[in-house]
Amino acid sequence: MRVAAAVTALSLGAVGLTALGAPLARAAEAGTGTAGEQVAKLPISSFGALAVDSAHQRVYVSDDRRTSGAGSVQVYDFDGERVATLATDDVPSSLALSPDGTVLEVAQTSGVISFDTATYTRTARYYGNYDVYCPRDAGFAGGRVWFTETNNTSDCDNRTYTLYGTADGRTVATGWNDTGRLRLFDDQRNPDRLILAQPRTTAVTNPFLGVFDASGTTLVRTAERRFADAAGQGGLDMRDVAQSPDGSLIAVADARTGTRLLNADDLSDADTAYQPLPEGAVASAVAFSGDGKYIARGAAATGGTADLLIQAADPTDATPPLEFAFEGALDGNKVQPRGLAWSEDGSRLFAVTNGGSGYEYWLHVIRPPAAQYDTRFTGTLATNVAQPVVGEPLGIRGRLEIDGPALAQPVKVTAVRTDANGDRTLAAAEVDADGTFTVLDVPSVVGPATYTVSFTGDLTHRPTEDVSLETVVAKAPTSIALTAPAEGTKGVGLRITGTLTGQGRALPAGITLSVARTDKKGSYALTSAAVAADGSFTVDDVPGANGEVVYEIGYAGDDLHLASGATATVRVRKPVA
Repeated sequence: MRVAAAVTALSLGAVGLTALGAPLARAAEAGTGTAGEQVAKLPISSFGALAVDSAHQRVYVSDDRRTSGAGSVQVYDFDGERVATLATDDVPSSLALSPDGTVLEVAQTSGVISFDTATYTRTARYYGNYDVYCPRDAGFAGGRVWFTETNNTSDCDNRTYTLYGTADGRTVATGWNDTGRLRLFDDQRNPDRLILAQPRTTAVTNPFLGVFDASGTTLVRTAERRFADAAGQGGLDMRDVAQSPDGSLIAVADARTGTRLLNADDLSDADTAYQPLPEGAVASAVAFSGDGKYIARGAAATGGTADLLIQAADPTDATPPLEFAFEGALDGNKVQPRGLAWSEDGSRLFAVTNGGSGYEYWLHVIRPPAAQYDTRFTGTLATNVAQPVVGEPLGIRGRLEIDGPALAQPVKVTAVRTDANGDRTLAAAEVDADGTFTVLDVPSVVGPATYTVSFTGDLTHRPTEDVSLETVVAKAPTSIALTAPAEGTKGVGLRITGTLTGQGRALPAGITLSVARTDKKGSYALTSAAVAADGSFTVDDVPGANGEVVYEIGYAGDDLHLASGATATVRVRKPVA
């Protein structure tokens, strides 16, 4: 994980994120330790849900792959170590924790099963009305388990789903249903509220969001909203929903508009909205910290664009957020929908990311930093050669300044080369103690090339604004060296030997060189000379005129190499009578 945008100083206290006014020692005394991150590669191929049990310091992750057969829920501790695996009869999708954290509800294709979070033993099972291929969602509200299901076995995203409750080990129909895989959102801090959200699909262009009171025997809807205007624009594209701890606000990760902030009582827009996500970032997840002071906003973004923002939950607080970018083969590159959750005390934020082949997932255990410091590139980038040449090593030189304490790991910058073949990420370059660095490359195509250098920071250092260098990559030079006799005799054969060499990539096989002879009778093209694998060649000729004879040998060049030529002059004498 790399810090990816301008941020402000924040520190973690035992009860959550606090302003930086306290010294670092105070944060350590509070039990948070130093800022950092642990990353675990998840043994799943499709992410379903994330649930955090702060009482036992456990994190649950389900695999939402749509296949038949048994499945499992992976269990991790707060340091990212896997500690258990909960076996399920069918593929698990959604997870829900009871308000006291003693029971984990797991929705699977045949119904819902319950686990004791202290012993990991099964305590109950609620069979669905249909044992189908399509996944279910589960929620815990009003002291009961709720789940959604469909009676269809294909095209799960566009079928009709129905909401059911449980009572005395039985399933009870609520009468609420609609098109699409309806998603349930509960909250341990608002134990009587259940939120039902309709995903956007090809069949649903104006999805709804509904709030239900589950405190009584009947599930009562208290608020409902569809977001499209009269022209059909602005429909919700829900990826995640979160409730503020006091229950007054609901945040929605909307892939179309970013993070929507709504009043919980009627789902109207809050008076003040959150600032937009960074350009190019698509909202995917949202979670409020346990004390309600902070909100984490997840996104899917590319390159150094932020995938995660941590900021004040109060939208009127203009303090810039902490922003993090997930970038690389070892930590994924985007936050998954419903992939954020806090520990109750706010000391840790858990994030599930996806990347690599598209079927790889990671669990990040993030402890936000106590402070962050500025970094910047100074001066301009420059090449270490006057003329970059295709196939020849090239260095891009620059200088990075870093404020505050030294980085825990060696400082490295990354670079991307953009040319006619597209973008290519280059190997990271380590920054020397004086801030200088050299990014190495071997250009592979002739023509314009742009090098963009980035420093995406770390947990305690802010990123820099990218710096770029535009250059033109030339064909590689070639040269011909000749060895010829100084004198020859008319009518007597002579031999010229030579070598063709080239910079950059190896010269192609099968090269022939043009050969021309010029004497007092005129100029003549001779038989071309074949170049051997080692670049050597031979020219044999019988001069037909006395006087100065000039031999000109030429290479026409290719897509990657320049043309070249050389001449040799031989003094040809008349034969001795």
